[in-house]
Amino acid sequence: MLNKNIKYLRQKNKISQQGLSDALAIPRTTLGDYERGKTEPNISMLIRMAEYFDVKVDELIKEDLSHGDYEILKTKVMRVLAISVDSENEGNIELVDTKAEAGYLDSYHNPEYIRDLPKINFPNLPSGTYRAFEITGDSMLPVESGSVVIASYLESLNEIKNDKTYIVISKREGLVYKRVRAEKDSNELVLISDNEMYMPYKLPLEEVDELWQYYAHLSFSDAKKEVGTKLEVQMQDLQKRIMEIQGKIN
Repeated sequence: MLNKNIKYLRQKNKISQQGLSDALAIPRTTLGDYERGKTEPNISMLIRMAEYFDVKVDELIKEDLSHGDYEILKTKVMRVLAISVDSENEGNIELVDTKAEAGYLDSYHNPEYIRDLPKINFPNLPSGTYRAFEITGDSMLPVESGSVVIASYLESLNEIKNDKTYIVISKREGLVYKRVRAEKDSNELVLISDNEMYMPYKLPLEEVDELWQYYAHLSFSDAKKEVGTKLEVQMQDLQKRIMEIQGKIN
């Protein structure tokens, strides 16, 4: 792994071949040979490289350090987050579709799993860590089922803004898209649907694994027509229930 790791570390730290060869006091052509695997540095040069990049010599030789692309964001409140980065060391937007949802709940902290998720591009995003989630159901109309919500990672529960929408990840509820209200006195989140047919419910803060704040969403259908159809169905269902209740009363 040595030649790949040297090139990876140089590019990750945005150093040119000339800049690194100057820092290591070797010709640029020698460094180029190292990166192509044509020659290998001696032990003293290995030590110098390891010290320069702040890695261990055995890691430099044996491990695939490109796994450093799956950086770990550690916070005092939320769980550890694995992300992937592109060739420019910028965070990718991984897509968690409905097929991947079950696996995501078990493996969202696993860099290998995150690496294999499909990636999407979205222009002009503010700084931050983003992920895309496909949502299902009609609880958040007019955002219809099948839409993809692009959301930014929330590093601390203290950053929750009441009545804003979030992707909430928990083992109990799975992956849900809801409007959130924090009740700090009881250490709970109130999860609220925009569709009033669904009742709010509470989730203990300790059960929350990840929170992603809504930034934008991609819709793949005629939302107005879709919502109108669903509301019509719900009204028919509501009328049917009312008739059943009236029948029981009578």
